[in-house]
Amino acid sequence: MAQKLYPIGIQTFERIRKEDRFYVDKTEYVYRMTHTSDTYIFLSRPRRFGKSLLVSTLQSYFEGKKELFKGLAIEKLEKEWEEYPVLRFDMSGAKHQNEAELEQYLSYRLEDQEKLFGIHEHRDGINNRFMDLVEKVYKQTGKKVVILIDEYDAPLLDVVHDDDKLEKLRTIMRNFYSPLKYSESLLRFVFLTGITKFSQLSIFSELNNISNISMEKEYAGICGITKDEMLTQMSEDIDCLAEALSLTRDETIQKLKDNYDGYHFTWPAPDVFNPFSLINCFDKKRLGAFWFASGTPTFLIEMMRKFDVSPIDIGEKELADESDFDAPTEDMVAMTPLLYQSGYVTIKGYDEESQLYVLGIPNKEIWVGLFKSLLPNYLGHKTPKGKVAVAQMSVLLRKGDVDGAFDLLRTFLGTVPYCDNTQYEGHYQQLMYVIFALLTDYKIIVEQRTAKGRTDITLETKDYIYVMELKFDKTADEALAQINDKHYADAFAMSGKPVIKVGINFSVKEERNITKWVKE
Repeated sequence: MAQKLYPIGIQTFERIRKEDRFYVDKTEYVYRMTHTSDTYIFLSRPRRFGKSLLVSTLQSYFEGKKELFKGLAIEKLEKEWEEYPVLRFDMSGAKHQNEAELEQYLSYRLEDQEKLFGIHEHRDGINNRFMDLVEKVYKQTGKKVVILIDEYDAPLLDVVHDDDKLEKLRTIMRNFYSPLKYSESLLRFVFLTGITKFSQLSIFSELNNISNISMEKEYAGICGITKDEMLTQMSEDIDCLAEALSLTRDETIQKLKDNYDGYHFTWPAPDVFNPFSLINCFDKKRLGAFWFASGTPTFLIEMMRKFDVSPIDIGEKELADESDFDAPTEDMVAMTPLLYQSGYVTIKGYDEESQLYVLGIPNKEIWVGLFKSLLPNYLGHKTPKGKVAVAQMSVLLRKGDVDGAFDLLRTFLGTVPYCDNTQYEGHYQQLMYVIFALLTDYKIIVEQRTAKGRTDITLETKDYIYVMELKFDKTADEALAQINDKHYADAFAMSGKPVIKVGINFSVKEERNITKWVKE
């Protein structure tokens, strides 16, 4: 089979189609969106989930480039193929900017659009200039205008933890977007996409008729790659990867699910794979943390500090009302909306009786990447050696060598410098949690966690099941007794694998290290 051309780093629909690169057909969604009564539509999805490609697809569609859609679903659906003038704005370049820089960036983007339509004069002020642009394009073409805004929230995302900076930049963006309301009679379609959901009142002024399709069931698969799409449109890719990994097809599918699946944007909803990671995996014929490696979640770390969120808080599944996570970013009273909208947690279930959603980390890639990014908060410059120590522990646990694994961990922790502000139980509880969380070559279940120093962890390897209880300034025997008293191991009696129970004590007040462990 000839090597498939994947659109790595390409977000332009026209280029993908002309270069015959792999494309997962999302044009049925394009037709659906553009044939509703809604003029203004908003979609929120995590970064690198195909939002920019969707915007580009909409642009080609509204520009009437029928030839690009040959063989796709929309070819049979669309009968008119009417051409409209399109104004497209990409806000992704406006990150890390102050007020003056943001004003200048917006001015440049308006100038780009003016040049496309041969407009050489404009009014002063970015809002007046934007409105003038829409009016002139409408008069020049005699057609209603289409406006596509990609990553609308990019200028705000990096300052979301800083209330003062956020308010100043938000005022500029609100001013820029104000013509969307006043130009309504001149507009055919307005599509805005981004990661986070800022409130309509704070960003879009009086524009109160935006249709938010982010959690609508009929658009659940609009971005990303669904399981069905992968199994049908990427079937050959699965077989090639299986051969490269020396695995069966079924084993390969399970690996892909473990690493890249697990996203749901409503409930019930199809399983959605991370498209960036999945395509990179097929292209490079190896498993890797492609999505997480493509961007450092600096804003996430800053917000964790702002809201005093611990790794345990992120790692555990939680119940939430829709209004708790599909909420305006600037009105957050907790981190849940940002975690959900950014793709670090997703919908994992729904309780009909309480009408609450179950939220959790999507997959192994996010789990590992997230906790690796948190390690420096606890290990400082020892982080690289810490990652090596965790990897070595994984090898030893795979062999059933509990003593070797914890001897290694104790030796490493003895090299980590400490200071006065780490002389409390919570710091080490979080450190141990992060370390255990990274032992994810295996199935990990964090069963029970409290703020009082108790962390129950189950690790399932190919040959063993470990049930662990961690105590702080108590005894390893007490930890083991709790495992037995609460019958933690009973759930695995039918697994056919040996169950190894491990009680662990961590000394916070004196040694600041693991002092003893017992097993049975």
